[in-house]
This record gives sequence, C-alpha cells and structure tokens, in this order.
Amino acid sequence: MKHNLTRSILLAMLLATGCGDSQTTTTTQDDTGNASVQADSRAGPEQAEQQENAREALIISETLREIDGLFPEPHTGDLDTMSELGVVRVLTVYSTGQYYIHRGEERGITKEIAVLFERFLNRNNKSSVKQRVLIVPVARNELIPALLDGRGDIIMANLSITPERQQLIDFSDPVSKPVSEVLVTGPSAPQLESIEDLAGQVVHVRESSSYKESLDRLNAQFTAQGKNEVKIEPVSEFLEDEDLLEMVNSGLLPWVVVDNYKVHPWEEVFHNLTPRPDIVLNAGGRIAWGMRPDSPLLAEEVNAFVKTHKQGTLVGNVLFNRYVKNFDWEHNAFSEDDFARFQALLEHFKKYGKMYEVDYLLAAAQGYQESRLDQGARSAAGAIGIMQLLPSTASDHNIAIEDIEQAENNIHAGIKYLSFLRSRYFDEPDIDLTEQTLLALAAYNLGPSRMINLRKKAASKGYDHDIWFDNVELVAATHVGREPVQYVSNIYKYYVAYRGALRDVTMRRKARAEAGIENN
Repeated sequence: MKHNLTRSILLAMLLATGCGDSQTTTTTQDDTGNASVQADSRAGPEQAEQQENAREALIISETLREIDGLFPEPHTGDLDTMSELGVVRVLTVYSTGQYYIHRGEERGITKEIAVLFERFLNRNNKSSVKQRVLIVPVARNELIPALLDGRGDIIMANLSITPERQQLIDFSDPVSKPVSEVLVTGPSAPQLESIEDLAGQVVHVRESSSYKESLDRLNAQFTAQGKNEVKIEPVSEFLEDEDLLEMVNSGLLPWVVVDNYKVHPWEEVFHNLTPRPDIVLNAGGRIAWGMRPDSPLLAEEVNAFVKTHKQGTLVGNVLFNRYVKNFDWEHNAFSEDDFARFQALLEHFKKYGKMYEVDYLLAAAQGYQESRLDQGARSAAGAIGIMQLLPSTASDHNIAIEDIEQAENNIHAGIKYLSFLRSRYFDEPDIDLTEQTLLALAAYNLGPSRMINLRKKAASKGYDHDIWFDNVELVAATHVGREPVQYVSNIYKYYVAYRGALRDVTMRRKARAEAGIENN
C-alpha cells in the first residue's frame, strides 16, 4: 500500500485549541470550523490585552495545526523523505510583491520561484506524477519554528542570514546581492546626525526580524560606551515592512529599520520617506533560503537551483525587476479591491459549502482550477462558468439547479454535483471524508464511470483504491495521463494557499487598524 499524503485536508478544518485565561475567555467555533477566543465583557484593560494576545496566539497556533492536518504527522526528513511523500513544503509570508492573492490567483516572486523550483526538481522525472512544491503562508515569527517542527521544508521569505539564525537552521547559498539595514525617517522624526543619536530613542520592530538582532547588537555597543540603549518596541508579526513604512510616511512612527533595497520602490507611493544610508545598522547582509540542519540532499538541490536563479542571473534579475524594481507598487499597495471581490465570491462558496458539507475553500480552489473563478468562461464542450458545468448536468434531477449563467447558481450547482459524486460513488465506511472528497474531485474531472474503472485497476495492481494520492492517482496517470493528476494536485495547492492567505490578510488588516493605518 502506498503512502497517503493528505489524510486530513478537510478534517484539519475541525481542529481547534483554546488558550488564555479560562475564567475570562472562551473558545468557540464559527460556521467554518475556525476557533475564536471570546472576550469577557467584565475584563479590565490588562485582562483584555491578555485576551487579545491569546486570540492572536490561537490563530498562529491554528496555522500550524492546519499544516499538520495536511500530512499524517509532521516530518523532518531530508529530500529523500520529501520525494517519498511527493511534496516539498515552502514556508512564506503574505506580503505585497512577495506572495499574495490576486483575483483568486497566487502571485509574487515566491510563487514564481516555487514553480521554477518544482520544474527543477522534476527535471529528470519522466512520470506523469511529479514532485509537488506546496506554498504554506504563516506568520513571520512562525517561519523557523514551523521549519524545525517539520511543518515545512524550506523558508522562502527574504530571510537574512544572521549568526543567531545560523545557530538554529541552515541557509542556502545567498540569493541576493549584499543588503544593508538602514534607518528610514518620516515627517515626525527629530533631527538625527548619526547612529549615536538613536541612543535612548524608541524603535518599533518585529521581534522575529533580523532588524531586532541588529538593534540588540547596537544596544550592546551603546552599553559598552556608557550610552542609553535604544528602547525596542515590538510590533505585530503580521505587519510587514511596507506597513511600517506607511506608518512612518504618515507620521505615526518617526522611523523604522528596513533592508535598503525595499525603500526605493515604496518612495513612489509614500512621498514623506527619507532613507538614511548614513545610518546603517547592518551592512553586507545576504538573503537566503532556510532549511533544517543536516539536510545535505535538499541543500545540494537548492544550491544547484539558486546558482542559476539568484539575483544577478538572468532569471533572478527578471523576477527582481518584475516584483521589486518595476512592480506597480502604487496600484498594489494595500489596494484590496481584487481581494475584496474574491472574498465576496467566497460568500457563495461558504453558503453552499456549508449546505452540502464541502469545505468552501476547497470548493473555491476547485473553481479557480476550473475557470480562474471566471463566470464568463466557456469550454469547447459547452461547460459554463466558474465551476465549468454542462447545462445538462445542472438540470439533471440529482442536481436540478437552474440558470447556471448566474455565478451564485453556478457555484451552487458545482458544489452540489461534487457532493452528489461523493455520496453516490465514494460514501463507503472504509473511506474517510478527505479521501471521499479527493476521489470525487477526480470524478468531477474524469467522470464517475472512469473513476470506478480506475479504482478497480488500482486494486488489481496492489494500490489502495480508497486513496487518491500515490495510489489511484498513479493508475490515472498511466491510463489517462497528466490532466487528472494535475487537476487534483492544483486544487490541493490552491486550498492550502487560500487557508493561509485569508487568515494572514485578516490578521494583517487587524494589526494595521490597531496601528492606526487605514485599510482601503
């Protein structure tokens, strides 16, 4: 029997943990299965802050628990283990230009690099079943813990190589040119003549950032010189550098520390920023991918890839120019119109997903795979809309949904049809809900009759006919070809991306609002 990659894609939605003071908070689940911490109205300011910290910690905890749900258990092996499982998990953060969702589509330099790395890993793979590279968005302060705990395999998140981090993880060869961490000031900043003028001043920074490590080293220097230390004020891990630069631009903060290459693009959006290349907290730093220690096989492949894709190579420069130098920052900066439209469409998926017990984000991922969430899409075979249904399928007495020219009805019919396939053909005691849904997705693509035959062939060849990945999937690749394999695999990827991105966007908007930044 082959290994089951995704035993718990859907069941992960049900995972929830409580944290915080049980006397002043309660943990509940909303209609999507997400846990939340409810504040006690009797709590004072200090208790309210504790409750809020507990709520944010819970959401971060759920990030990792949901990643756990994608695999039988976290694993910490080298590339040979990843190859056996068929997936390499890339940990990243949700950030403009770096990794973000645009009209339901994953975009950004991390996404493009991940696609290229997947092709690189499969360069000698002649099979229709390829090694998958899966992007898992998490909070910045969970990048390294998630890697070490075996919930991811590579960190791609503009991570600077620092002595402190090198004690915990291994780094690839550098992917960037030398980088300096510089101070950027705004209209509320007092006059600074040199870095020594930061003594006794307050600097806001993420605790997990390399900037914090640089400030700690500066404080050690100030202490040795008998000067007051910089007062380090932590900010939310969901705030990105561009959020902090916006706060400086508006005068909410006097200054921040950022990598020098990030400043110039944002000057086109925020006109009150003053970079201080004369006030450098760290010079000559390098950015790299993070990996667990003692992963020589993975490191060899990563470094071979980096050699031809880092900044300074043709491919690396094209991507740097596309997402940094020539990126339309003004159009993309915090303009969430496209994401808002995506979220509005999700309301239909949520409504009918709940009705038919189908994970609404998995259904949305299927809609993206089918049509790029385009209701105007039409196939040569006559399939219509977001879920690419034939009118004859929608009008069948088992579905009976009219007017699938309308987006809501189209989504309703698609989810109902998926539910019908699952209950009619795969509702067996030995098949868990996750596998029922994966098999139903494949049947949606292939047709139920072909899936019945493929399961029979899988059983005859010694595969587990109740499991899609690495089992029925392999038989489908042999007898049908690449399409159904890629179909289910892509839906799986989009689902993970949507889960992480929606959570991180929500938390980032909250952090921005608390910091006094208007959410457009």
